[in-house]
Amino acid sequence: MTAAMTKKEFLRTLRAQRAQWEALVAYIDARDMLKPGPDGGWSVKDIIAHITWYERETVGMLRARALEGSDWWYLPLDERNQRIHEEVSRLPLDAVLDEADMVFADLLNEVEQLSEADLHDVTRFEGWPSDWVPWKAIASNSYEHYQQHLPDLLRWVKLEE
Repeated sequence: MTAAMTKKEFLRTLRAQRAQWEALVAYIDARDMLKPGPDGGWSVKDIIAHITWYERETVGMLRARALEGSDWWYLPLDERNQRIHEEVSRLPLDAVLDEADMVFADLLNEVEQLSEADLHDVTRFEGWPSDWVPWKAIASNSYEHYQQHLPDLLRWVKLEE
């Protein structure tokens, strides 16, 4: 990625990465999505809900054009992720999958409404740290997050083969 990311390029990347993510998720049997990870870690359902939490928070910040949302942002990453896991682990798979689709649609809609300048100028978002680049902040909570968890999903695909 270049610092000169265009809105068209960002949307293309976001859609392509999401399509790759969804194709991999679709390959995993629904029953297997509920099982703990191979190392006893998060299930596929947990990972999807985790990513959805970050995307939902990003949608809220984009809608408000401000740094707002959960107080969990102020926690250390591991503690935040643990709280997210505790919150979402009891949700049924269908609810997690439905919410993931709805939140992504909301995220896509919010990004489509941004201008080219919005993607690059942090001052257009109240309270965002001055060293943030908006498109990079959005990417880190969406398609870059998919990339971080692809190895987790690929373990499930390898288990099924």
